[in-house]
Amino acid sequence: MNTILWIVQVFLAVTFIWAGTMKLFQSDELPWPWVKENPELVTISGIFDVLAGIGLTLPSLLRIQPKLTIYAAYGTVALMVSAIVFHIMRGEGNQIGFNIFILASAVFIVWGRLKKVPIKPKP
Repeated sequence: MNTILWIVQVFLAVTFIWAGTMKLFQSDELPWPWVKENPELVTISGIFDVLAGIGLTLPSLLRIQPKLTIYAAYGTVALMVSAIVFHIMRGEGNQIGFNIFILASAVFIVWGRLKKVPIKPKP
């Protein structure tokens, strides 16, 4: 179970860090119409994406306050719920599939880490 949790954490971290850096440094090249309409939102969501990616792995990896990984996963849930609401309000409900997948993955991390699954097995 620990291995599966780590795979999901790393997948989400890479996804969020990639998305965040794209939003922060190459937002003009992104294909979504909301990017051009809301440049401040792109910057804010880019910052949150990078922070989520770091928070989902770094605390557990360094074994410094690993419970912060759980908090980052909760933040990811909130971010994805916000993204889903945002897209539905814009009439883009057909584009929320990936957001739902990320939401479910973050819920899985919260569930798995709250069950006291060890970050790394003890020797």
